[in-house]
Amino acid sequence: MYLKSVLWAASAAALTAGAASAETITIATVNNGDMIRMQKYTDNFTEATGHEVEWVTLEENVLRQRVTTDISTKGGQFDIMTIGMYETPIWGANGWLVPLDGMSAEYDVDDILPAMRGGLSHDGTLYAAPFYGESSMIMYRTDLMEKAGLEMPEAPTWQFIREAAAAMTDRDNDINGICLRGKAGWGEGGAFITVTANSFGARWFDEDWKPQFDQPEWKEALTFFVDMMNESGPAGYATNGFNENLSLFQQGKCGMWIDATVAASFVTNPNDSTVADQVGFALAPNSEGVDKRANWLWAWALAIPAGTQKEDAAKQFIEWATSKDYIELVAENEGWANVPPGARQSLYENPNYKDIPFAQMTLKSILAADPENCCVKPTPYTGIQFVAIPEFAGIATQVSQEFSAVYAGQQSVDEALTKAQAFTAEEMEAAGY
Repeated sequence: MYLKSVLWAASAAALTAGAASAETITIATVNNGDMIRMQKYTDNFTEATGHEVEWVTLEENVLRQRVTTDISTKGGQFDIMTIGMYETPIWGANGWLVPLDGMSAEYDVDDILPAMRGGLSHDGTLYAAPFYGESSMIMYRTDLMEKAGLEMPEAPTWQFIREAAAAMTDRDNDINGICLRGKAGWGEGGAFITVTANSFGARWFDEDWKPQFDQPEWKEALTFFVDMMNESGPAGYATNGFNENLSLFQQGKCGMWIDATVAASFVTNPNDSTVADQVGFALAPNSEGVDKRANWLWAWALAIPAGTQKEDAAKQFIEWATSKDYIELVAENEGWANVPPGARQSLYENPNYKDIPFAQMTLKSILAADPENCCVKPTPYTGIQFVAIPEFAGIATQVSQEFSAVYAGQQSVDEALTKAQAFTAEEMEAAGY
């Protein structure tokens, strides 16, 4: 398969060789394990096509700021951007992205999971190709759960999770019962508290676009989260995001971690994780009596900003990096457990992947996420951990900062919710909602 990929890329390069010489493309990406892994294989792309690649690797919040500023001001710093399901439809509608039509038959666009393809499209046109897709789920220490005398259900409630977290916490040995995101940022701690609130029956807006932070469901969710983390979470959790919690879990300092399904390959990799052979998986929790789980739907995807002078080379890279052959390349070198998950249906039909411990729970979590119906009560928006309107990123960043101040002990739950309600209402009114 790898040879086939090289031959395809070489053929693609040959087709364009007469029209353009080799290019150097600049890619902005997030500093997570899968995107860092991709950088190791970039030489294979360069060898096959002649195109050089320069990477700008940034922390998640910084990446979002940089690429949003660059594309909205037509700065032209990047030929490819790593973006997600929030930005793609909005930017595609604005004409800010190059449509990804004309992909080769071998690339097989229809193999991309429908939820991922739909979330990265506008009016039926694909504007970004998923490098991987994810939901969120529970990753837990099977040894600590057993020691606590408990058994993890496949679909637990928050009430069980809190009980288990308290039972697994061992401050003398630096073991926190649960590690969760508290870091400010709409896609960091903001995403996590939003899906938590969904699972308690809350929503961002009612059907008239009125903010709902003054409703009891939000107070219940935020109070529950803060109390559980103060009881069983790590010190300083207000500044912990995905990477910080990944490190804690791999060091054996977390009994449970609820986060992106993509993390499963990292926590079970014995080269990086001290607890690799002691990890189990379960669906994200719901609150008792509430028929919504605290899981999201997301894809980190590659997109081309309109106006780049290197569109052909950028498209070649995206087709290479998000193809079935790239998955085979990673599998050949690092094993099937470490391939980018959640983007292609064929991966979950592959007999080499079916027995990976977390594969089916990842797929179940993705399929359980419904962006059209995020919440118990009706909403005027789509999105699960975000609201698919242009104003959301700015509003949610500010709201997440208020919540992080609660986690840090700087204000009360009531104070944060009052500020969130007032700020969001003001911003939405100014935007004309």
